[in-house]
Amino acid sequence: MAAATTAVQAREAAEPARSPRDGRTLTLAAAYYLLAALAVTLWLWRDPASRTVAGNANDADQFAWFFRYDATAVAHLRLPALVTTAMNAPHGVNVMWNTFMLLPGVLLAPVTLLFGPQSALTLFMTAGFAGSATAMFAVLRRWDVSTACAALGGAVYGFSPALAHSAIGHYDLQFAVFPPLIIDIGLRLALGRVSARRGGLWLGLLVTAQLFITEETLLGTAMAGVVLAAVAVVSRPRAVAATLRTPAALRALAAGFGLAAGVVAVVAGYPLWVQFFGPLHQGGSPFTPDFFKNDLSTFVVPSSFLLFHTTASATEALRYQGHLPEYLGYLGWPLLITGVAALAAFWRRLPVRAAGLAWIVLGVFSLGGTLLFGGHEHATIKLPWYWLQGLPVFNAALPDRFSIEADGALAALLAFAAEAAIPAFAAFAASAADAAVPSVAASAARRLPRLATGWRPAAVVLACATLVVLPIVPKPLPAAAATPLPPGWSAVFTSLRLPASAHVLVVPIPMSTFTEPMRWQADTGEPGSFVGGYFMGPAWNGRGYIDADGTPPAGLYLNAMWLKSTPGLPRSLTGGVPVSAYPGSAAFVSVKAVTDAAMRTQIAAWRVSAVVAVAKPDSVLGRYLTALFGRPAAAAGDVLAWRV
Repeated sequence: MAAATTAVQAREAAEPARSPRDGRTLTLAAAYYLLAALAVTLWLWRDPASRTVAGNANDADQFAWFFRYDATAVAHLRLPALVTTAMNAPHGVNVMWNTFMLLPGVLLAPVTLLFGPQSALTLFMTAGFAGSATAMFAVLRRWDVSTACAALGGAVYGFSPALAHSAIGHYDLQFAVFPPLIIDIGLRLALGRVSARRGGLWLGLLVTAQLFITEETLLGTAMAGVVLAAVAVVSRPRAVAATLRTPAALRALAAGFGLAAGVVAVVAGYPLWVQFFGPLHQGGSPFTPDFFKNDLSTFVVPSSFLLFHTTASATEALRYQGHLPEYLGYLGWPLLITGVAALAAFWRRLPVRAAGLAWIVLGVFSLGGTLLFGGHEHATIKLPWYWLQGLPVFNAALPDRFSIEADGALAALLAFAAEAAIPAFAAFAASAADAAVPSVAASAARRLPRLATGWRPAAVVLACATLVVLPIVPKPLPAAAATPLPPGWSAVFTSLRLPASAHVLVVPIPMSTFTEPMRWQADTGEPGSFVGGYFMGPAWNGRGYIDADGTPPAGLYLNAMWLKSTPGLPRSLTGGVPVSAYPGSAAFVSVKAVTDAAMRTQIAAWRVSAVVAVAKPDSVLGRYLTALFGRPAAAAGDVLAWRV
């Protein structure tokens, strides 16, 4: 008992005391990062309620819908249901398989209710940039990195190309605040630098928080942590053995990680059960295997979202098969060369070695199962991910997204290497005058000792590091207006007076390439439940697909008439690509007419209480629905409605 108490006390004592000055430094760093985040999101803040990052309106509409869903549940003093028919009525959606973001959706519910879901998403994105940088800064400071070097590492991570491109509609990935904190507390718990109770509790809470934002990032974080721990064990086996040499130490370690697992089980156990065993659970991935992976050439080709790029490089980036929201690999030649050189130069330093190897391993994983280079698939060149991508859990991950954790490891590598380079440069500068050099270089060498004292070595190293990271500095994100609310939308629903649980058929029927109705519902809260939607769900065979079984022929026919009723529709749904270029667009052109009987049968199967169409009375769609249902029960602006 005494030995166990002593071990716990030793672990508590190993936790370094934090001074008020450390808190002030962290606050100041967070303030500077927030200013940088505001600069990056500047154009969104001109009208945060209706402006999104240009290039991925579909995903932005989906996230806005989930934020409205969360806020509506909070407003009614209940937690959001994990299986709901608010979308894809009457079958519903298992939200745990979707980009639900329960935690931020609930926390930002007041913002959503007061200012709209897009305002909440803009706030969340800004916090994602600033918070991710601040988290990395805090972790590096805790591991004894100087303030200046930690500030560099925080900026590289928080404003990395992977996060800047994730801001194109992928709000869940862009908010990368928790991965550095999870790895930090996990390593400190394993190394005995924090007590089992405190470390286990914090690890469990952080893992749970990340789980309720996106599970994919949690997988990447776990893989990064495993690589870091493996490098530590292989590099310092005696030190690790000494840390765990006593039964008390082993019990404390097991207790810490056991407590973390217990916290996750208590808080997230039921949601995870619903996801994997509850209604509408699915198998496999809805995405084409080994498609969303980094092209090797993307590591050195900057896109238009970065401050330093050329027209040619931006054009080449647009040709990437995963499109710009998945263009996560870019680092640039200066940073790549510096990272490799730093790893080689300071290999003997364990933090540099661990961070560098984690960067390389995760970067290789981001290339997917087979090599993609210059847009050409080299199927015969198999990479390590090839043997992992078929395993459970791993098969649902998109490998290019490991770039986020890889950039975090690179940021830590640069910070640790810069910290090591400062005294190394000071020593070199102090001895340079004594070196035997040619006469031209001798004059410069004699001046080097002046840079060996005081703040000068750090200034030189950090100035060089700043030049290295300049190629990854992002531009202010380009903004685009979200789809405006059709005139008469709210008035029609007010006139209908439908109960919140009533299913409504909205035309156009929302689907992965028609997300405007989801935006209208997100902005107004009406209707409470609709047919279709943009979601991931099980198809007839239990495998997960986008839009599950897809929109039935009757729905495609209604959407085709809506398109025909809206001439000159200014549509750029994703990345500036018109609707005609999208999968399924052929159905809108050549869809066969559906008989009135078949349409009535399908509408009955949807179990709807009303049909609401964004159409004029004299349009093709308006005339068709009037012939089918009679005179509209409500009409206002550009919206017609029928009770069914």
